[in-house]
Amino acid sequence: MTKLSRRNFLYTTGAAAAATLASPLVARAGTDTIKVGGLHDLSGALDSTGVPMNQVFQLAIKEINDAGGLLGKQVEAVIYDPQSNMSLYSQYATQLALKDKVDVVMGGITSASRETIRPIFHRYNTFYFYNTQYEGGVCDRNEITLGTTPAQTVKRVIPYAMNLYGKKVYTVAADYNYGHITAAWVKRYVEENGGEVIATEFFPLDVAQFGSTISKIQGAKPDFVLSAMVGTSHLGFYRQWAAAGMKSQIPIVSTVYGAGGTEQVILTHEESDGIIASFGYFEAIDNPTNKAFLEKVAQEYPDKKWVMSEISEVTYEGMKIWADAVKEAGSTKRDALLEVLTSGKTYDMPAGKVKIDPKTQHAVRDVYIATCKDGVFGINETFPDSQPEDTQMVCDLIKDPKSNTQYEISL
Repeated sequence: MTKLSRRNFLYTTGAAAAATLASPLVARAGTDTIKVGGLHDLSGALDSTGVPMNQVFQLAIKEINDAGGLLGKQVEAVIYDPQSNMSLYSQYATQLALKDKVDVVMGGITSASRETIRPIFHRYNTFYFYNTQYEGGVCDRNEITLGTTPAQTVKRVIPYAMNLYGKKVYTVAADYNYGHITAAWVKRYVEENGGEVIATEFFPLDVAQFGSTISKIQGAKPDFVLSAMVGTSHLGFYRQWAAAGMKSQIPIVSTVYGAGGTEQVILTHEESDGIIASFGYFEAIDNPTNKAFLEKVAQEYPDKKWVMSEISEVTYEGMKIWADAVKEAGSTKRDALLEVLTSGKTYDMPAGKVKIDPKTQHAVRDVYIATCKDGVFGINETFPDSQPEDTQMVCDLIKDPKSNTQYEISL
């Protein structure tokens, strides 16, 4: 496999061109349209994740328009590039709500970006879909959350890995909301299964050198490393781990590796093979909907340099589920759509069966454990209808529809 540099990835996907536009507005259509906002990182620290999200977001819109649009109108994509910058996230979220007056927004990658824009959309009643796996706890009637939470994935992969490798765990994680809260869930699930987290280290997103940490892990001799590392710079951990000859000594289990869809492309097979992960989607899912979906993606992006991941597939889901609700409700108004979305309806998606839990407005979905081999994840186990139990502990939008917060779940 040829190793793809970050620079070449940007060039081949067209993200570099998008990042150089004089205006942040990338796509516009006519005036008599239904507007939907896209707010994904097309440049910056998380561009390798944001570019695939944006591409399948546009694919879903194309499919909706090719099928006749919605309510007699075509759907217009209004796309901004926040460049992994929280100030730009705030600026563009405000523009989408007040200037562009979009009916819904699909966007945000990190929890920091979500918590920057979510209150803005709530304030201005702009319906918001967050389509990224995250740490759980958001309780907001104005948000639909389709990505997985720790109770759906970490809860499954920890006992699986402990049964496979042993009970001593060393955690390395990104130094922001997702990493810290996920590390706490890791500790809880490890201890519930009779194990021990012998150390936990956190790293800012721009850190790319991990030599001293690898030395610490060598000395600690855990049974496996649990990685909640995020972004392109953190891929250096896996590369340096392999270079140090550690892959054959201590296995890696990750809550996030492969989530962006470019990790297995940027790293070599030698660097990525053997990593175990758990998500709500892998390309290897064997159902007719997924096969048709992957064929559409291949036709639309024949030169794509990424692997379909949960974050991208769920972004596609977000647009398709929202469009289905618009058709059924005969409206783009949030409350009318929520009646449809929280009615218990099940959606047949590439990832499997998906429905919205009315209590949390999070997805109840099939979850998978898989192992990376030759740059591709092969599914080991499937867990149907997994509930967002963590967020259900703190959120009840049926009883408190005015809720607008991210709760820190007591662990």
